[in-house]
Amino acid sequence: MKNELLDNINYPSDLRKLSKNQLDQVSKELRSELINVVSETGGHLGAGLGVVELTVALHYVFNTPKDKLVWDVGHQCYPHKLITGRRDRIRTLRKGGGLSGFTKRSESEFDPFGAAHSSTSISSTLGMATAKKLSNDKNNVVAVIGDGAMSAGMAYEAMNNAGAMKSKLIVVLNDNDMSIAPPVGAMSKYLARLLSGKIYFSFRETIKLILSAFSRRFSKSAGKAEDLLRSAVTGGTLFSQLGFYYIGPIDGHDVNNLVTILENAKNSNHQGPILIHAITKKGKGYKPAEESGDKYHGVSKFDVLTGKQAKGKSAGPSYTKVFANTLIKHAQNDTKIVAITGAMPSGTGLDLFQKKFPDRMFDVGIAEQHGVTFAAGLATEGYKPYAAIYSTFLQRAYDQVVHDVAIQSLPVRFAIDRAGLVGSDGATHAGSFDTTYLSTLPNFVVMAASDEAELVRMINTSVNINDRPSAFRYPRGSGFGVALPDINETIEIGKGRIISSGKHLAILNFGARMNECKKAATTLNKKGIFVTIFDARFAKPLDEKQILELASNHEAVLTIEEGSIGGFGSHVSNLLSERGFFDKGLKFRSMILPDKFLDQDTPDNMYKTAGLDSNSIVEKIESILNSNVVIAKNKNLS
Repeated sequence: MKNELLDNINYPSDLRKLSKNQLDQVSKELRSELINVVSETGGHLGAGLGVVELTVALHYVFNTPKDKLVWDVGHQCYPHKLITGRRDRIRTLRKGGGLSGFTKRSESEFDPFGAAHSSTSISSTLGMATAKKLSNDKNNVVAVIGDGAMSAGMAYEAMNNAGAMKSKLIVVLNDNDMSIAPPVGAMSKYLARLLSGKIYFSFRETIKLILSAFSRRFSKSAGKAEDLLRSAVTGGTLFSQLGFYYIGPIDGHDVNNLVTILENAKNSNHQGPILIHAITKKGKGYKPAEESGDKYHGVSKFDVLTGKQAKGKSAGPSYTKVFANTLIKHAQNDTKIVAITGAMPSGTGLDLFQKKFPDRMFDVGIAEQHGVTFAAGLATEGYKPYAAIYSTFLQRAYDQVVHDVAIQSLPVRFAIDRAGLVGSDGATHAGSFDTTYLSTLPNFVVMAASDEAELVRMINTSVNINDRPSAFRYPRGSGFGVALPDINETIEIGKGRIISSGKHLAILNFGARMNECKKAATTLNKKGIFVTIFDARFAKPLDEKQILELASNHEAVLTIEEGSIGGFGSHVSNLLSERGFFDKGLKFRSMILPDKFLDQDTPDNMYKTAGLDSNSIVEKIESILNSNVVIAKNKNLS
């Protein structure tokens, strides 16, 4: 399909040169281009397809980038990128050195706020609107938030604040799940146009002036009557109570009607925030995505004609599936085991758990704070809650982890998925900090799996930790294909294991860099350098006895982890320092993630950049030992 209009649109200013009756064609061309692009790059498809018309209408009506347009989460921003000067680079999406899969301030002036986590748009745009008011800047500020993101408390905190401040702010609620309003019909379209028009705005303000001349009691009654009438025909009671002028629901795929309503909202003299409720269909215009929303939310490369997605080859099952299947086996034997997720049932594997135990899996929505405290409440009643949350999302509930779980020593089990670097999702989704922010807390057991068999043992172990909280972390992707133990095989709390022995240096590995440690050891053996590899398993409590013994028997100790400073290596350093090993001349180094946010790339390239691949480990060890070790090749390990 030739993109006769889209080929001439490099920026929104080009879009605004078109007539209104050309916008349908632009939307069709934009949707076709989006499908073709994502079929080649992979990425988030369904959400973007659902907001094509909305994207066109917003950029047509508002003078972006002077008018600020903020997309919540950013999953749906690909159409926005295609018409804001980035189409020539769009096939670099989510690749090293390429475009981010989310909005990013450093990438474009059309991205006024970076977002990849949910429910930040209303808070950030309220800040922008307030800044503009203080600066006497008359430009507009618009937030687009999905109905899923409205399940997070932060969105309502921001709306409550915006309504009280009577800020000039437009919020577009992209309702793609029919979860708030009934289907759109001709009557609701007519009412939306009416309620957003100047005549109605002026009429309402006139009525208020008239009513102000009468008694306060009469005015309040009339105001309630008006609210009742509006909510009866539009369903906007909640938003009205929060101080928003509600418009909708409207058809989010009728681009001409969208333009009219957005223009009305833009040009109104209403003093206060406005919410426009648009009904859209996730995956709109591409049948496979329309029929299977979850599977086409985030996709790998796929065939446009069939919708079939490419599948990568792997040696073993995914860590996520290993977690889910192991937990299911335990839940069959223990009715106290329950599972919790924050709007990520398939991402965490708990959709499999839910099929087996529909009454024991709880999806709390995008509300990690609530989810953690909900788990704490379950734990007080003797249940064994497993909160399966991505490392990067657990950050959002840190206060609840501290206050509601750790201080009370409640046995909530945290299954921390996507630990470490995650590839194409980049810095916003990297699991860089969980070891640090959990292992500093009293009463916690913090584990990391070096392979999928170790993950099974850690889940087995966590089932019987009933006196304190525990966490086990595991990476994104597939395991190594190792044999899995049965569900009775556990680990002694705070006990690591020796993988191999050597006399020059001890590698203390925590987590999924174990395979790189083994590769490095093979390379070093050929150079006459022999190392001990220790799988620490626990960042808290440390295996102090074994660590001290290794420090006593080696010239140097090197810790390795895929996390930030303050984690496993910092705890080992503190232990050795307190026991006087540094005074005795022990050489000690830590290999951790660098003190910067790493952009998206393949996981292998990211770990190479981070200095946590096998070659970097070899270089580090040679520098620690100053390359002074001279041992004949093939000499037996001592």
